Amino acid sequence: MLFNSHLFIFIFLPLSLAGYFLLNHFGKPRFAKLFLVGMSLWFYAYFHLSYLFIILSSILFNYMIHLLITTGKRPRLLLFLGITGNVGILCYYKYFDFLLENINLLFHTSFSLLHVLMPLGISFFTFQQIGFLADTANGKVPRENFLDYALFVVFFPQLIAGPIVSHEEMIPQFKDSSLKTFRFDHFYRGIRIFTLGLSKKVLLADTFGKAADWGFANYVSLGGFETLLVILFYTFQLYFDFSGYCDMARGVGSMFNIEIAVNFLSPYKSKSIIEFWDRWHITLGRFFTRYVYIPLGGNRKGAFRTYCNILIVFLISGIWHGAGWTFVVWGCLHGVLNVLTHIWRKLRSRIRFPKVRIFQPISVVLTFVFVTLTWCFFRASTISQAVCMLENVFTMAGAGLHKQIPAAFELSEFFYVMKFFGITRLPGASLYCMIGFLTAAVVLIFFCKNIYETEKTYVPSVPRTLCLAFLFVWSVLSLSGVSSFLYFNF
Repeated sequence: MLFNSHLFIFIFLPLSLAGYFLLNHFGKPRFAKLFLVGMSLWFYAYFHLSYLFIILSSILFNYMIHLLITTGKRPRLLLFLGITGNVGILCYYKYFDFLLENINLLFHTSFSLLHVLMPLGISFFTFQQIGFLADTANGKVPRENFLDYALFVVFFPQLIAGPIVSHEEMIPQFKDSSLKTFRFDHFYRGIRIFTLGLSKKVLLADTFGKAADWGFANYVSLGGFETLLVILFYTFQLYFDFSGYCDMARGVGSMFNIEIAVNFLSPYKSKSIIEFWDRWHITLGRFFTRYVYIPLGGNRKGAFRTYCNILIVFLISGIWHGAGWTFVVWGCLHGVLNVLTHIWRKLRSRIRFPKVRIFQPISVVLTFVFVTLTWCFFRASTISQAVCMLENVFTMAGAGLHKQIPAAFELSEFFYVMKFFGITRLPGASLYCMIGFLTAAVVLIFFCKNIYETEKTYVPSVPRTLCLAFLFVWSVLSLSGVSSFLYFNF
């Protein structure tokens, strides 16, 4: 089930809220939790019924390991078994066919691919449970009851696309009796955040996505300028897609009086690739830092070892995002630049360059350019496709603009407005729409505060509420052509 669907907005979410708060109101908190677990399983199984067996098996396996670790007998061995089991399941569903493909290529074999159906969000709930087991083995998590643990894993706002939350962030909130009563201020806040996220996804991400999808599917026929536009469109699509989902997840959580971790914080404003990863997919970076980087030695064993650990983390990050060599290349490119940035910072601290204000916007632009160009590997089907598109960009081969690219920005609602005013069609309307979307994206990304930054100072008012209502109605009316979230695939 998608956040951006009529079923979720008008049936699933109202039923979930009503059932949860009514059960709590009548003094049935355990039944309220059980109800929320059941609704979350429905939310997940709606995609494919077989997913239900997979996630329930994962929950039972990890909870059993959790109980065994809390006995105090051989916690490290049990943690190793737990991690091995989780990684094994993840590798089977996500990477088995990829492994077979490469074996066939290297050894000229002909093993048949299994075409395994990958459960949505398996990387998210698997990593979340690995972190839970690691914290249990380190004595940071007490023995939890099964119901709280199940709700921690399947709580539907963050189930299929993150964030990757920790025990201390969620389970205490599920146990807090003061959060079990409906609160209008939290509900209004949730509606606001959800609506803004929904509009990002439906009105911006999906519009840019149509142009990006056409461009990547027809990259051979594109000129240099067209290729650059297509890569830029994907850059904006991914931004508003992920940002929109994170906002919707936090908004729904707020309606339940649950605070979900911030996972996205204006990453394209970053002045370095290090800062970018402090702002993009924040909880994934936190997971890798806690459970991969620090156990490998972190920065405690000299500069060379530190840089190797950084490269390992980014290699794993690339593999985590997808079963393909394009993701490996993408992760390695980010890892190399991350290492080079650390080296540069050390040199700069010794040389003590004078601070010049103009350097900051230049740093933002350069970081954005690097991130944009490397997204090409993230989106491309093959390395050769990505290389071909980047060659087009750097050589600026070819000229012109395919009409299909601006045509993607011809929203039907714009022409309804023109028809209302007696204008059948404006010359070059699609091009004007494309420029308008690009301008809006640049302004929102680089010059506006994000939703999290405005929360503390936001004061509800009639005009603001009417604006939210307008965005909500517009987004709901545009749901028919909505695609799934990009991060569902990871």
